[in-house]
Amino acid sequence: MPVYPYKGVSPEIAEDVLLCPGAMVVGRVKIGQGSSVWYNAVIRGDVHDVIIGRYASIQDGTLIHEDSGRGSGLEGGLPTVVGDYVTVGHGVILHACRVEDYALIGMGAIIMDGAIIGRGSVVGAGALVTKNTVVPPFSLVLGSPAKVVRTLPEASLAQRKEQAMHYYGLAQEHRRMLADLPD
Repeated sequence: MPVYPYKGVSPEIAEDVLLCPGAMVVGRVKIGQGSSVWYNAVIRGDVHDVIIGRYASIQDGTLIHEDSGRGSGLEGGLPTVVGDYVTVGHGVILHACRVEDYALIGMGAIIMDGAIIGRGSVVGAGALVTKNTVVPPFSLVLGSPAKVVRTLPEASLAQRKEQAMHYYGLAQEHRRMLADLPD
């Protein structure tokens, strides 16, 4: 099992979360019902909390960390929080930031310390959301550094939820496949 305590604090992971081989979850991490942590993703809560909501998909090769505040000027540090029904694409870095419900973070995006990605927003593949950037709800964000390029309709939440539930279904298929593998 790729779950490790750190300084006596063990991750809290809902019973139905998929943790794929190669994934690592360390320390002060909470992962909600129906979420999935795909192959070779790393979630490390050694100096602050990492909180992942329900039906979130943390895809292959993603790195999630938080910040202690030491040396960064962030008084008391910052957790990383990922909301419900969030899809985090392959190879993303989330560092001491907040991603609100129904957001989509595209492949290879980097979200830095203190950034907030608003509810229902989409961060495009390869985007760099710099420190303390606040992305309003329902925004499409592209580029490096990332900029809001347009507003998305609130009706797009249904699409985001559908996408999250697609990954939930796929995670259940992988859970069955992994359970059937010989030891």
